[in-house]
Amino acid sequence: MTWSEMQPLLSQGTVDTLYMVLWSTVVTVAGGLPLGVLLVLTDKGGLLQNTPVNKVVGVIVNIGRSLPFIILLIALIPFTTLVVGTFIGPTAMIVPLAVGAIPFFARLVETAIREVDHGLVEAVQSMGGSIPTIVRKVLLPQALPSLVSGVTTTVIVLVGYSAMAGAVGGEGLGSKAVTYGFQRFETQFMLITVVILIALVTVVQLIGDGAVRLLARRGRTA
Repeated sequence: MTWSEMQPLLSQGTVDTLYMVLWSTVVTVAGGLPLGVLLVLTDKGGLLQNTPVNKVVGVIVNIGRSLPFIILLIALIPFTTLVVGTFIGPTAMIVPLAVGAIPFFARLVETAIREVDHGLVEAVQSMGGSIPTIVRKVLLPQALPSLVSGVTTTVIVLVGYSAMAGAVGGEGLGSKAVTYGFQRFETQFMLITVVILIALVTVVQLIGDGAVRLLARRGRTA
C-alpha cells in the first residue's frame, strides 16, 4: 500500500477517533462529575451523609469499572441502538465509550475532592453557606488541578477505548488498523496507526500537564 493510498484512510481514521473521544469526554465529564461529588457528599461524615445511597452508587461505579470495555461494548449494543438508532459508526460508539468511562472518572473526581482541606468547608459552613455553595465555591475550585489531571487521564483512556471500539464497527484508527493493517497484512500501515495513537496520547498528556501547572501557579498566587 502506497502513502497516497494510506493518507486518506489515516486522515479519516484520525478525524473519527478525535470525534469519538471529544464527545465521549463531554458526556463522561457531565455524568462523572456529579456522580463523584455525590459519592463524597453521601459518605460517612459527608455534608449529605446517606450510607444506603453511597453504597448503592459505589456498587454501581465499581461494577462499571470492573467490566472489560470490549464486553461492555457488546453488552450495550441494544441500548446503543435504542439511543442512536444504530450500533455501528463513530456516533454510536460515543454511548459505550461514555458509559465505560463515567465510573472511572467518577472515582477520580471523588479522590480529587477528598483532597480538599476540610477546614475550608467548615469555614464556609460557619458563614451560613449552603451545600450547593460549598460545592461550587470551595470543593470544585480547590480540586480543579486534580480534576483537570483526572480529565487528562480519562481522555487517554478513551483514546485506547476508541481503538478497541474499531474492532466492533466503531470506525476510527482502531478500525483502520484491523481492516487494513491486520487483515490485509499491511505491517507498515499498522505501525503508522500505532504512531498516530501514541502522538495523540502524548499531545493530550502535555496539554493536561500544562493546564495543571498553570492552575497550580494561580492557586499559589491567589
